[in-house]
Amino acid sequence: MSALSEVRIVSVKIPEEVYKEMVLRIPEGDRSNFIREAIIEKLEKTPRADKLLVLEERMGKIEQELGEVRKYLADLELLTYQHGTINPHTFCIDETDHKIADYLLHYKGATTPELAEYTKTNRWLILNRLRKIQRNSKKQFGKAIIEYYAGEKSGKKKAWWINEELIQE
Repeated sequence: MSALSEVRIVSVKIPEEVYKEMVLRIPEGDRSNFIREAIIEKLEKTPRADKLLVLEERMGKIEQELGEVRKYLADLELLTYQHGTINPHTFCIDETDHKIADYLLHYKGATTPELAEYTKTNRWLILNRLRKIQRNSKKQFGKAIIEYYAGEKSGKKKAWWINEELIQE
């Protein structure tokens, strides 16, 4: 941006205080150069849009590839675990989680209100804990050890079920 080829005229609105300060500090013949240099200096500090776009595309690509690597790792990890070797208690963080796991292991499935009554807590806490166990197990093994099924199964509707293929007996 050192050589000025074609010159364009730009009109700028600035606050009165800024204008008064500029009039005090910058002599009348130098104001145009001052404003031009200020704009050029600011532009040099601001990243170019095309470079940002390229960086965003690269970041997106890297995130996608990282997701694929994680999926492959989860698939590999799932293949290395034999049928029925995952202990649901490994995803429990406290006594409430252990009670949930015990209940699901015993009854194979339960509704949120049933679990809330069994653990003597509210169903929202139970729901959050079930989702956390589901998410953590899916993240670690590529497959969740508990699943929510809205339809009817074994006489229960809208219940959480333990994945019997994955758990230890």
